[in-house]
Amino acid sequence: MSEEKKSLQVSDSGIKVVAVSGGFDPVHIGHVRMFKEAKALGDKLVVIINNDNWLRKKKGQEFMKEEERKEIIESFACVDEVYITTHEINPEDMSVCRELRIVKPDIFANGGDRHADNVPEVLVCKEIGCELVYGIGKGGKVQSSSWLLERHNKREGKK
Repeated sequence: MSEEKKSLQVSDSGIKVVAVSGGFDPVHIGHVRMFKEAKALGDKLVVIINNDNWLRKKKGQEFMKEEERKEIIESFACVDEVYITTHEINPEDMSVCRELRIVKPDIFANGGDRHADNVPEVLVCKEIGCELVYGIGKGGKVQSSSWLLERHNKREGKK
């Protein structure tokens, strides 16, 4: 059964599906809070992980491989399903529009640093009838993977 077909069946069953996305590299407390709060918005939480190609384009490298991030996130009780994006090497499109069209969530929840002006998925959400929710994760951006890595690199004397 294709992912698209499976998602249509879930939606037709009356289950409210919530999706979140991000690099989650590394996973931190802000992500955990976002997952828990997003799950409270519906019945099923789908986490879309930006793949290693996406991270290399955005940050120059990945800290943790996509499969490791996936396995960690799958272990959280509040997470029901995890997808890894299919971004090609050096992608022009950095959005998760493809994955949203497959998952077809009822809600696309975004963390504290996102708003309608910086979420490229707004049009796709309108197209598929998905509500956008912002400010998920208890009080805005409480932690950042980049902040963690910068702090670590300073301690290690790296740039």
